[in-house]
Amino acid sequence: AMTALPSAGTRMPGLSPQHPQPGQLTQGTPAQLQSALPPQAAMREISPVFLCRIGQETVQDIVMRTMEIFQITRATQLPNGVTQSHAVYQERFNKLQEHLRQLALLFRKLRLLYERCMEMTSDLHETPSELIPYTSAEVSIVPVEPCSIAVTQERQEISEKVKQKNQEMKVLMDQMRNLLWDINAMLTLRK
Repeated sequence: AMTALPSAGTRMPGLSPQHPQPGQLTQGTPAQLQSALPPQAAMREISPVFLCRIGQETVQDIVMRTMEIFQITRATQLPNGVTQSHAVYQERFNKLQEHLRQLALLFRKLRLLYERCMEMTSDLHETPSELIPYTSAEVSIVPVEPCSIAVTQERQEISEKVKQKNQEMKVLMDQMRNLLWDINAMLTLRK
């Protein structure tokens, strides 16, 4: 009963039909997950940018699964002396177990993608002395050489997508914070 989550893109070049699409979830052992990626010979032809896109879609799948887990737990009524059907609890438990199993597989897939990118770009890495998180709403303007209109437009589109994804993540974090607040409030009332 495995369904594919909608992906942002269509079939990517370099993936044959027997390999899952980037937006699809895979099942299996780490060896099967590794075989879900293109073979070693094809990996040399695939750019790290392509692998990063697959990784981005995998992260989006992880976020979607996490949201589904929180929705299931939010809908679950805590036992308060009222007996409900054991089948309902068993069904929700099975759904949660399946989501958690899929999350573990997605994290393994993400780890494999990360390791492949690191192998392919090992000569490009410089370790930063410190990582500074993005905190302001305004982007500081860095002087750059004039680019073609297409590059400038693509940069603006990507910037807008990043801002939109950041806003979606903020909403998700607020929802998770509210859920935890509700759970803590219910636990306090039980005492």
